[in-house]
Amino acid sequence: MNSEIMKLYEMWLEKAIADPDISGELRAMSGDEAKIEDAFYRRLAFGTGGLRGVIGAGTNRMNVYTVAKASQGLANYLCAHFPEEQRSVAVSRDSRIKSELFSRVASAVFAANGIRVYIYPQLMPTPCLSYAVRALKCAAGIMVTASHNPSKYNGYKVYGADGCQITTEAAAEILGEIEKVDEFDVPMPDFDALLSEGLIEYIGDAIYTAFVEEVKRQSVLFGDEIDRNVSIVYSPLNGAGLKPVMRTLSEAGFTQITVVKEQEAPDGNFPTCPYPNPEIREAMRLGIQTCEKTGADLLLATDPDCDRCGIAVKDSAGGYTLLTGNETGLLLLDFICSQRTKHGRMPENPVFVKTIVTMDLAERIAARYGVKTVNVLTGFKFIGEQIALLEKAGREDAYICGFEESYGYLTGTYVRDKDAVDAAFMICEMFAYYKTRGVSLLQKLNELYAEYGYCLNTLHSYEFDGSSGMAKMAGIMAALRQGVGALGGLKVEETLDYLPGLDGLPASDVLKFRLAGGSSVVVRPSGTEPKLKAYLSIAAANRPAAEAVEKDVSQALAAYFA
Repeated sequence: MNSEIMKLYEMWLEKAIADPDISGELRAMSGDEAKIEDAFYRRLAFGTGGLRGVIGAGTNRMNVYTVAKASQGLANYLCAHFPEEQRSVAVSRDSRIKSELFSRVASAVFAANGIRVYIYPQLMPTPCLSYAVRALKCAAGIMVTASHNPSKYNGYKVYGADGCQITTEAAAEILGEIEKVDEFDVPMPDFDALLSEGLIEYIGDAIYTAFVEEVKRQSVLFGDEIDRNVSIVYSPLNGAGLKPVMRTLSEAGFTQITVVKEQEAPDGNFPTCPYPNPEIREAMRLGIQTCEKTGADLLLATDPDCDRCGIAVKDSAGGYTLLTGNETGLLLLDFICSQRTKHGRMPENPVFVKTIVTMDLAERIAARYGVKTVNVLTGFKFIGEQIALLEKAGREDAYICGFEESYGYLTGTYVRDKDAVDAAFMICEMFAYYKTRGVSLLQKLNELYAEYGYCLNTLHSYEFDGSSGMAKMAGIMAALRQGVGALGGLKVEETLDYLPGLDGLPASDVLKFRLAGGSSVVVRPSGTEPKLKAYLSIAAANRPAAEAVEKDVSQALAAYFA
């Protein structure tokens, strides 16, 4: 084993005594070179998504020391860029293991640096953090979460003064500051003492209430009648969404909502779904069972930090069909556009924003209503940046909605990140609107496919763990850049490489292959996990034909990842 890794381990063994969980884990790994290497072979990566990693001891783990180190680096950045009177940070957390501890440690570090801290006194979703940053005119925001990752993970999202996740440039500068910090030299004063001194302040109910009011303001019914007495099942997947989602839907008049009992209470162990992600059927299983018991027509589920929303709808056979993020996005886009057009409420030169891995079919729907589509890199922060650009140009009202295939939606400009509270509300109003008129969401989706053409989108992830994983991923991307002639019998007609920057977008390690017949494949490394992700968009006459082509393309692609 590398001697530098062993030196780091021994230093932590000596100095990491503030958290008994960490010191105990360090002692337990003594003599296990593989565990020591995995915990210390690198520093936990910090980027535009902040920090994310497995909870535990070591430089490559989420713990009070890596959180304090990152917080001190961010504090140094804020002190260099903002005058003293503007130095403030909003902090929130979800239900994950040690989220409360990490949020208190971060808050104490900021306060020790003379930075005013506003922190939610209870669990609050990511969009509520984005909202608080803007409402309180903070210089930055921190959300302690690992989104939809398994329970062994936690993370630390960083937001700028605009309420967006930080830019590439800001992340690089903050990383530079973090690298100057020794994690054992960071002051970690007592949170409660700082709170009593007024250096840390709880965010009051007024901010939360204002957020809920903004969500309800997104309605595009414009007076159209709907039956709100519809049966709905909701699961917060043991996360932070319960109170804001239920409050919003209740105040909007939806009264027949059943919460999945086993997934109601916040619990960072996520005992009923090892992967608390509404994209995955296993996470939706108990919700579907509850729908079967209650006869509900719609299931909603939000991930632990409540920025992603997945749904299942009753089908003609009496079962329940899960809709993909793309399919839900298509339905919302068409519903918003049709309602605005019908009521004369479409803004001048309207804009819809999507990521480059999101279904291309959305562009055809937007064009049908005279809406311009703006394509951005993967990550909702890039959608938030487009809203900011519209705001700067005095055209904030032009934004009608944005979505990404990974179940992220936003229909307003009050926050600058995806919002599952907003998504749940808009989906319920859309669902009730069509049901009142005798149309199911599946019927409406099939209407869209009949009008615009069928498209199947799938995501394949390839995991590369350990110290060798990063190198292998880089090698695979390099090999793909050497040229791909065909995939699954479909000729590659064009290769788009975003690494040097393309179409005015920032440089990003992404490849898009345009295939014959209107299909496409996008490959990129995950920004938060040791994975390569491949997004397949297959155009065909119908679903069976698309599934056959998708199978051939995915098998051909898998050979590159072996």
